[in-house]
Amino acid sequence: MNPSERIDQLIAEITDWRGKTFASIRKSILEADPEIFEEWKWMGSPVWSRDGMIAVANAHKGKVKLTFAYGASLPDPDNLFNAGLEGNARRAIDFFEGDKIDARALKNLVRAAVEYNQIKLKKKAPAGTRAKVHESKKT
Repeated sequence: MNPSERIDQLIAEITDWRGKTFASIRKSILEADPEIFEEWKWMGSPVWSRDGMIAVANAHKGKVKLTFAYGASLPDPDNLFNAGLEGNARRAIDFFEGDKIDARALKNLVRAAVEYNQIKLKKKAPAGTRAKVHESKKT
């Protein structure tokens, strides 16, 4: 089973409001950028990546948590981050029952994370290998 199929299965198994919330979060992330791909890590966590990790999501007892790998470095003009604010790198959004997902703001945050990853990648790569690194990520 590939990562996307595992995420489909996970969402289907969460039969309360958290499953619907999880599905909405996933939809917004994937709509933010067509080159985002899904991974399955850490024994059962959906991860979205493009040129590096963007975010990981988990359903907890009373919430769905979406944690951005480099959230502390991202602009958050819509004040979506409401958890993990003390961390040096990560920031999270906790979604609770009844919360409305601001798809536009979430997509903007995801796009900012992609841009951050791309800038970080360019800084790491020696000048002659930048194009090769980017092309290898597409395959």
